[in-house]
Amino acid sequence: PACTDADCARAPKTSNQTRDCKGFECRLPLRIIRPKERARDGAGGSPPSPAAVQSPPVHLADRAAQFLGDIPEFGPPSSDLGGAPLGVQLTCDVKPENEVPSEDALILHLQLAKGQEKLVEALRAQQLLIGELQQKLADQQEALLSQQRDVLTQQHRMYEQMDAVKAQYGLLTDVLKQASFQGLQGELQNYFQSHLVGLQSQARGHMHNVVHKVDTDAKVMDVVGEAHFPQLLMGCASACQPDHYCDFQSDPPQCHKCTVCPPGFFLISECSPTMDTMCQDRDECLELANICGERVKCLNTPGFRCLGVSQKEAETGLCGHAYFYNQELQECQACSDCEGHPVAFPCTAVTDSVCGSPPGAHLSESWSASITVPSAQKSGSHMFAGLQLSVRGKEHSDLLSSEGGRVTFRQHGLLWLDYNFAIKHSCRNFLQVGLRFNSSQEEEDRELSGVRVEQPEGKYYQGVSVSGGVEAEPNDTVSLLLRSPNQYCNQSTDVHVYDTAAPTFSLLWLSHDTGAVAMTAEMSLLAQYQSSYSPTFRAGSLSDPYMIGLTHDNRGVRFTESGVVKFVLQQALYAMGHTCVREGFFLIAYTSRNGTGQEAMRAFKTGVNYRDTSITLAGAVALGAGDTLSFEITTPPQCNVRYFGDGTGISTLSLVWLPSAVASTLTATVAKLGLPFGAVRNKPLSFQQISPDSQKIRLAGSGEPNSRKNFVFLEEGTASVALNLRLIHSCNVVKVTLHRTGSPGPGGTDPVAQQVSGHMPEGSEWASVGLRASFHVRNGTAVYVTLDCIRGRINQISHQGGTSISIL
Repeated sequence: PACTDADCARAPKTSNQTRDCKGFECRLPLRIIRPKERARDGAGGSPPSPAAVQSPPVHLADRAAQFLGDIPEFGPPSSDLGGAPLGVQLTCDVKPENEVPSEDALILHLQLAKGQEKLVEALRAQQLLIGELQQKLADQQEALLSQQRDVLTQQHRMYEQMDAVKAQYGLLTDVLKQASFQGLQGELQNYFQSHLVGLQSQARGHMHNVVHKVDTDAKVMDVVGEAHFPQLLMGCASACQPDHYCDFQSDPPQCHKCTVCPPGFFLISECSPTMDTMCQDRDECLELANICGERVKCLNTPGFRCLGVSQKEAETGLCGHAYFYNQELQECQACSDCEGHPVAFPCTAVTDSVCGSPPGAHLSESWSASITVPSAQKSGSHMFAGLQLSVRGKEHSDLLSSEGGRVTFRQHGLLWLDYNFAIKHSCRNFLQVGLRFNSSQEEEDRELSGVRVEQPEGKYYQGVSVSGGVEAEPNDTVSLLLRSPNQYCNQSTDVHVYDTAAPTFSLLWLSHDTGAVAMTAEMSLLAQYQSSYSPTFRAGSLSDPYMIGLTHDNRGVRFTESGVVKFVLQQALYAMGHTCVREGFFLIAYTSRNGTGQEAMRAFKTGVNYRDTSITLAGAVALGAGDTLSFEITTPPQCNVRYFGDGTGISTLSLVWLPSAVASTLTATVAKLGLPFGAVRNKPLSFQQISPDSQKIRLAGSGEPNSRKNFVFLEEGTASVALNLRLIHSCNVVKVTLHRTGSPGPGGTDPVAQQVSGHMPEGSEWASVGLRASFHVRNGTAVYVTLDCIRGRINQISHQGGTSISIL
């Protein structure tokens, strides 16, 4: 401090550089700490003035550049070597008083640069270590690939051995076929099957050991830190599904679905994770002796072929059980097995099974059509031989198809058919209309039901309805026939059918999933009574004998569980006496519980004198477990009646039972007050409910629109209605129409069924008219009945016996 000279201020630091310096300053060159003194001005070397001795301001950037120039790695780039400039920039703030700033910032930046250099060196060392680990992993993967190649080679050899065994088995099988040694073939077959199973077990064991070793190696690879690297699997890139196998012979190996043995083949070995299913063709000609008959040669195919057998002969069931006749290949083939899946259409004599859910999986459906009489110019149009009526409806649907004037069904289920028609004829004796059922499983057609229309004394329309129930299968057909007992009735001149505004034919289809049961029965023949007649039944067809059966005296039908019964009874009779004409007949249905009978409903039929006619009753009632259903026909005194049948369905009982869970019914009769009379045109009828309330149907109450006229449906489904109306009139034509609301027709209403009747027979007190129909409804759909009288008046409508409406 005592020195005032410039040399005095510089001497202590030059003489004591190592002792007084601290920290990083000891390594700094002096030119960085203090700048070099400038050359003295003047030749005489006179000492400079104090102002000249004071050093000028020095920028830290220059000091850093001087320092970094001494370090080879961080020195300024040499233009000769083409170096790049240093990627570090140091900036400092210089105070305006020309003071030298603090050197801590420079020291910190230099320390960071040294730390970055050490980090780079550590990263390079780690990269070398990672390269060595990757090389080791590559060596391990190469060893695994070598092992896999060895396994594939062994499997290929095993496949070759199995192919050789199969070839030997095929050669021996051919030899056995020629020699017809069936017993020896069975033993050899068992031997080779056991041999193949042994080979498969060996392959599976070897594969298990290899896979276990691969898993162990994979765990070792995970330990060294390679868990996230892609690992090679055995054969296929990923594990196959349970019903798939890995095909090692494809390049690259891929998973394929296991083969299912086709019909006519038997299983040799099941599918495994490494091998597909093995199947062998079944030789029906060798296994089943005389399968084609003694004189017909059998040829083994994927099924079998009987040489020289016509298609007509094969359709009779020549192929046998579980086989069908393929018309294209002209051979018998095994029916397809749906393997646990639902069967839409079962195998028949000429069609294979169809697997999958049935189209339109509904519990119930309806279908309607119109019926026309063929023209007289067509051949075979005479009624005495049976005139087939033409069904004109929807050509095709999921349920059925209408072709050639008949209906062909496509689904299993139970059927209920209704046909309303009004006819005017002058044929001798009577006309008969019936439903004919042609089953694909039966050789002969079956008459479901029939109704006789007597010869009237005058020319007027007679409305009748024919109904029937049956269990149907795919390819079954239904047709309608109009016939006469003699040849003196030609439909071109003697028959006139009333053209109604609504479809005349309708059917209700019920799925087996509803639990429905169908039954048909015939009545006793050639019985004559004068007062009342209780028919005795003889069971025909029954789909479930547990649910339905006849009573001990065969005069009633007993039901095991509670449900709803849709029934129709049609009885042919021959009446003698004018009392029959005046008072007519009643057909009554009774329900009995614990021995107590109760009338359910009744139908009225105008009597005739010395004529063949029919009386019919259709409806729906709710029955409990153990209840019975029976019938009675009452006739007036001094009226001789003979009841008979001829196997054409004119004296039959058809019914369908449904559980209470899927069906309900409502029964009503016309109301006492407000009955139409006089000149009536399109007059709605009012009803009064007589059955218990239903959760699916109700009669509109007071305060609602169309009170006591509309029957409202509360759920979507299929409805079936039967109406019987007993009245006195002088109308030329009486017309009853069933309307449905909520439809796309004019005003949202369309007629679903209609029936007409003509003049009352001379001498009779009462007449009757009724209709039956099935149709689809939605939640909120309503139906009502209208009455029309053309050229005349309505005098009285009975609100008790003979008038009722039942809705299923």
